[in-house]
Amino acid sequence: MQHDASASHYPIFDGHNDTLLKLEINAIKGEERDFFERSDQGHIDFVRARQAGFSGGLFAMFVPSNPDQDFSKSFNPKDPSNFQAVPQKQALDFTKRLLERAEQIEAASNGSVVICKSPKENREAIETGKLAISLHIEGAEAIDTEFHALEELYERGLRSIGLVWSRENAFGYGVPMSYPASPDIGPGLPEAGRELVRACNKLGVLLDVSHLNEKGFWDLAGITDRPIVASHSNVHSICASSRNLTDKQLDAIKESGGLVGVNFHVAFLRPDGKFQKDTSLEVVADHTAYLVDRLGEDHVGLGSDYDGCIPPADLSDVTGLPRLFDVLRERGFSSETLRKLAFENWLSMLEKSSA
Repeated sequence: MQHDASASHYPIFDGHNDTLLKLEINAIKGEERDFFERSDQGHIDFVRARQAGFSGGLFAMFVPSNPDQDFSKSFNPKDPSNFQAVPQKQALDFTKRLLERAEQIEAASNGSVVICKSPKENREAIETGKLAISLHIEGAEAIDTEFHALEELYERGLRSIGLVWSRENAFGYGVPMSYPASPDIGPGLPEAGRELVRACNKLGVLLDVSHLNEKGFWDLAGITDRPIVASHSNVHSICASSRNLTDKQLDAIKESGGLVGVNFHVAFLRPDGKFQKDTSLEVVADHTAYLVDRLGEDHVGLGSDYDGCIPPADLSDVTGLPRLFDVLRERGFSSETLRKLAFENWLSMLEKSSA
């Protein structure tokens, strides 16, 4: 994959995007678009990824409560229709549609896109200029409590799971997207959630605590034998959204050897919690610097939430990533630290989390 000179010096591996969902919703609405053609829709396509130096990431398979909701344009955190429970079979069917969409992209790519089933495959894909897709489930509604679906999806490439999105399911309790609010909302993990943690540990599936409430976080931390990862969460002491992590949680992630991916959603970045696109990249840098200071430079990456969030205007799609790295460079981040933030920390974390 050739990159424009304007792009970051490093390949970028991003910890979270909702591009598969965005493509699927486009298709449902009769607005199907080709991932390999440049578009002004959504935040990521192959052409813009190539331009930006975006070389892969965790591609989420998320089942929305309300398929009409476009998270990349607007979101009403007070509308209950956006948080309704999704039955397991319905969630599994929709998840398989997203997985099939990823498989179709891979098949149509002439070898330029690879669904990676191991950390080694991720590294090889990036080193050879391919786009590396690692499959992630955001909210485990598709998984049955006997874990037959987990095994089936694992065989097809699933390598990362967030137990919950911001709604309750059989495995845990998600935080609402409230501001100002604490993540200490709701009960801890039920037994099914504890068993899912153990099953993922056994398979070598990464466990993601973004969206998980605080009691569930501490239960997971007490059970897992792998590093704790928050794929797309920010700093609660900077932006007091319930979706962000407290200092105590950040310390636990550091102690586990885990990682936090910086989320680009403006309402999780801004100290005032507002949904405003005119949010400076300096605020993104503030969260990044805080995380690096608190966790260390080996434990922070990107978790953009592209195609599932409202990013700052200067990060309005994937082509904005080089601008962010310019800001971080100006803030004094060394070339070695920027390399780690760009891709190395995520690849190392996937290695630690695998069997």
